[in-house]
Amino acid sequence: MSELETQIKQMIIDSLDLEDITPQDIVAEDPLFDEGLGLDSIDALELGMALQQTFGVRIDAEDENTRNHFRTVQTLARFVAVHQAKQEDVVR
Repeated sequence: MSELETQIKQMIIDSLDLEDITPQDIVAEDPLFDEGLGLDSIDALELGMALQQTFGVRIDAEDENTRNHFRTVQTLARFVAVHQAKQEDVVR
């Protein structure tokens, strides 16, 4: 499990006040919505705000790829990593 995935799992737990769940309980490849963690659209909004606060990631609700980014912890980690890499390129 990557450090970024662990950070995202902890962010999910903290931002959604998921009790009795640890990062190890969340499988990075499992869906976050419906049959996976069972998150809903309100959770998605909370998660988007937490991603913005924690990683500086801007989420565009109108972007057709947003749903794919939120599919699993792995896809969120890839999205954040790409965003962070782009930010580093701008700083250079």
